[in-house]
Parts: sequence; C-alpha cells; structure tokens
Amino acid sequence: MREALHHFHVRKRIHEKHESYPHPEKWKRRADKLIYVVGILGPIMTIPQVWKIWVEKTAAGVSLTSWASYAVLACVWFAYGYMHREKPIMFNYAIWIFLDILVVIGIVLYGMPIDF
Repeated sequence: MREALHHFHVRKRIHEKHESYPHPEKWKRRADKLIYVVGILGPIMTIPQVWKIWVEKTAAGVSLTSWASYAVLACVWFAYGYMHREKPIMFNYAIWIFLDILVVIGIVLYGMPIDF
C-alpha cells in the first residue's frame, strides 16, 4: 500500500503545472525579487547582536537555548527549501544558519560563566 501511495504522489508531482520563472506577471516578478531583499534584511537585523557578542565580547542576557533552537529550526527550513528546490528559502536560511551559529559560539565563549 505504501509503495502505491508513493507512486501516486510521484505521478501527481510530474503532472503539476509549475509557474514559469521569471513569472510573466509583473507583480509576481517583483515579489520574486522582493523576497531576496527581505531574505537579506532579516539577517542584517541580527548583526547588532553578533557585533555585541564578538566585538564587545559579552553575551550577557543572550539565551543559548533560544539561539541554538533558532539554528536547528533554520537547518530544518534550509532542508525544506533544498528538497523543494526553493532558492529564496535556501538562500535566506543559509544566512540565518551562519548567523545563528556565530551567536551560539559567541554565547559559549563569552556568556557562560566558567566555574572551577
């Protein structure tokens, strides 16, 4: 039964009509370009956090759990974009993964107290 469902989904994907890229409609072409701008602006807003940690060498008040979770979720989103060959998703989340890992490493180096 499972193989039959798999075959059904494969055939369904083959016969789906995908929109062309670049799209013939002007507003969709603009949206296609805008998503790259948004994909860059989001991570740019994280630069002050990275700056605080790596230049000022302090991670006071920054949550390791939150940023590690963001990194894991970004990896899932990147994998999703890769599976569906969605370049805007892959592009955006590759940047997020890089920044999230920078923050996590910075928290480990500069934010966690070392007790001996």
